[in-house]
Amino acid sequence: MFSKSKINEPGPKSSGADQSASDSAKSDQKSSPNAGASMSTTSSSSPKSKPAPSVLSSDLTVTGNLRTTGDIQVEGTVQGDIRAHLLTVGESANIEGEIVADDIVVTGRVVGKVRGLKVRLTSTARVEGDIIHKTIAIESGAHFEGSVQRAEDPLSTGASSGMAPRAPSAPAPSVPRPAAAGPAPADAKSS
Repeated sequence: MFSKSKINEPGPKSSGADQSASDSAKSDQKSSPNAGASMSTTSSSSPKSKPAPSVLSSDLTVTGNLRTTGDIQVEGTVQGDIRAHLLTVGESANIEGEIVADDIVVTGRVVGKVRGLKVRLTSTARVEGDIIHKTIAIESGAHFEGSVQRAEDPLSTGASSGMAPRAPSAPAPSVPRPAAAGPAPADAKSS
């Protein structure tokens, strides 16, 4: 009922109900000394933890578009567009469509436009399509057919080319000509 340590402790005496509540709280702390710490650790670490990437295995064929704010690793076949944070195109992967991601690593085959902040083609990559990037790395041995364009914001979809819209080109400044100069050259006419 009472322990010696409670009897000999100086200080104000508490009522029996208060003492039994404090005794049970102390016994709970003794039975699980990290209970309070684990609750705070769990709640603070869960928002920081990053979910595992979604993996599309080599025996999987997806027909349709994929969109996530997370990471995707493709080992199978995708016939459609993919948008992700990090996209890894595995060596056995075959993608037919546009891929858009912050970070793209291609080790397999892509037929379509590639748009990313960081694009890396490894030595086993096979890309048939245009690449619009902020930074790019192409390893020796990679197969690439298409054009490469650098853009400050390659992820924007404002223009049909995937790049930021350009200002329309202004016609060359006109120089006053004498009336007897003849007709204007064919390239100056608007069609």
